[in-house]
Amino acid sequence: MLFNIHSLQWDKELCDFFGIPMKILPNVRSSSEIYGLMKAGSLEGVPISGCLGDQSAALVGQMCFRDGQAKNTYGTGCFLLCNTGRKCVFSEHGLLTTVAYKLGRDKPVYYALEGSVAIAGAVIRWLRDNLGIIRSSDEIEKLAKEVGTSYGCYFVPAFSGLYAPYWEPSARGIICGLTQFTNKCHIAFAALEAVCFQTREILDAMNRDCGIPLSHLQVDGGMTNNKILMQLQADILYIPVVKPSMPETTALGAAMAAGAAEGVGVWSLEPEDLSAVTMERFEPQINAEESEIRYSTWKKAVMKSMGWVTTESSQSGNYVFIIIIIIINIDIIIATLC
Repeated sequence: MLFNIHSLQWDKELCDFFGIPMKILPNVRSSSEIYGLMKAGSLEGVPISGCLGDQSAALVGQMCFRDGQAKNTYGTGCFLLCNTGRKCVFSEHGLLTTVAYKLGRDKPVYYALEGSVAIAGAVIRWLRDNLGIIRSSDEIEKLAKEVGTSYGCYFVPAFSGLYAPYWEPSARGIICGLTQFTNKCHIAFAALEAVCFQTREILDAMNRDCGIPLSHLQVDGGMTNNKILMQLQADILYIPVVKPSMPETTALGAAMAAGAAEGVGVWSLEPEDLSAVTMERFEPQINAEESEIRYSTWKKAVMKSMGWVTTESSQSGNYVFIIIIIIINIDIIIATLC
């Protein structure tokens, strides 16, 4: 919260406002340079040369180095970053502007737009632990595959409000569109669809802010092992979804930054020097009209989820969102510091 992402220095005005002496703050360094050497143990003398925040590291590990490239990490929540290049784009659609990376002391800084989904993998845990309709997380793919449709059922998992692009603390979770024929398989399918719909909402906001239509989405995280989910994501976005064969893209990104540092030079991160990566590709299997109908119905369900909490309760919920924004911005500072 104290860092100026334009000057890439600590912000004197903010430090003065909060009464924080600037001399106690660490030096600002790039994401890829030698910070020091190990001084003990079997790694003595080995340079410490790369550091990125987790989402920025995944962006680098996915090799999203071009303007408009985006990645989504599917975990307990979803975390989307879109590379906006050397242009610092301020969102008009509920997203956060962050530093993506600066891969070297004399290299330019690259920016990104960031959006977060609060409930992704957590909705599967909720179905298992709270409703008991599955015994293990892996079982949801089997249930969803049995029916291949939500049968008009929509699930908005706004258990603690809605994050980007709404930032609406008054929202609460709903399951709607139920009929006498709805069963647990349809609810399981709707839960997976909810993750995909929320991802699309953020990507739509990114497209509007950047003005660069997304040609494909690069994905990582534990939930990407669910093939039904990945196919649903391609259908709902109506663009290909691309999953690298190397699953640990966050660790890979940190390693790439470390190895490319001046004085280490294990490899180069110049586009012409990057090798091709084996990918699994999911293409849309429904037509654009069906994709839009399902998405527009989802947005109707989202509207119904809002306003469930009273004004007094909603105000207390705002503190949750303030804390979340602070935490996200701390990640921004760490990514930039490193």
